[in-house]
Amino acid sequence: MSPTSADTDTLLVTARPDLNQRVGLWLDHLADERRLSDKTLIAYERDLRQFLRFLTDHLGGAPALKDIKALKPADFRAFLARRRQGGTQSRSLARGLAGIRSFLRFLERRGEVNAAAAGAVRPPKQPRSLPKPVSARDARDITGGDLAMESEPWIEARNAAVLTLLYGCGLRLSEALSLTGGTAPRKGTKTLKIKGKGGKERLVPILPVVTEAIDAYLDLCPYGISKDGPLFVGARGGPLNPRLVQLAMEKLRGALGLPKSATPHALRHSFATHLLAGGGDLRTIQELLGHASLSSTQIYTEIDSARLLEAYDRAHPRS
Repeated sequence: MSPTSADTDTLLVTARPDLNQRVGLWLDHLADERRLSDKTLIAYERDLRQFLRFLTDHLGGAPALKDIKALKPADFRAFLARRRQGGTQSRSLARGLAGIRSFLRFLERRGEVNAAAAGAVRPPKQPRSLPKPVSARDARDITGGDLAMESEPWIEARNAAVLTLLYGCGLRLSEALSLTGGTAPRKGTKTLKIKGKGGKERLVPILPVVTEAIDAYLDLCPYGISKDGPLFVGARGGPLNPRLVQLAMEKLRGALGLPKSATPHALRHSFATHLLAGGGDLRTIQELLGHASLSSTQIYTEIDSARLLEAYDRAHPRS
């Protein structure tokens, strides 16, 4: 996807012909070989155009390829500082820097520049957004499987079993869907071995409610579940597509009046948050979630603190 004529005119004003030609080649590369979406292409092109405008002012004239070769880390930091002064937020600054780096790496692969200067600049620190767990009551309603949201009872039971695994064991959706008939926790199962990110294995305890949900699903499932085949199957008997679980959750959100943040992954967040609120220690929760670093788990303490402050604000007579 090459720039539109209007965009090309703008680029010509802010770049010398040799550099403008490389911009066009880069955009074509992103569209044809990287197959980026139109939305991403437009954002990358806009961010690069802003950088070229800055360089025109910063260098005292439209930049050429030789000027790009001579850029130092301080030049990129000056660009980020200028945009920050204009009110641009960290997320947009980081995206803009990513687009510029993509262009420079493209030129580097052509042997025309060294992209190290841009790589030496740290992107702005992103504000960390807290996970949004559901309440314990909502989690029970979601995993109850008694809302008759599906036309087939076995599909209703299957969805309930998957969601119960996510909430009852703190699994990722991919981990739940990777279970086979042979690894399925059945009545009497106390622990389950899960292989998570990076192939790291962990043991998670199995609550009776989890095995009951899985047994209920298997009793109703019209397909034979083999030892080596997937535990959870779709309507035609093949491996269950994770998108179907997400769609089932969307239906439940509508029925229960829950926000869009109530996703299958929110049940994993709920597992951790409710354990912490019930007195669980961070190290144990870290092991149960399969986090490589305790810092990943500590974010749940921030959720708990935020809830305490909300409760305080609601209850305190001077709030």
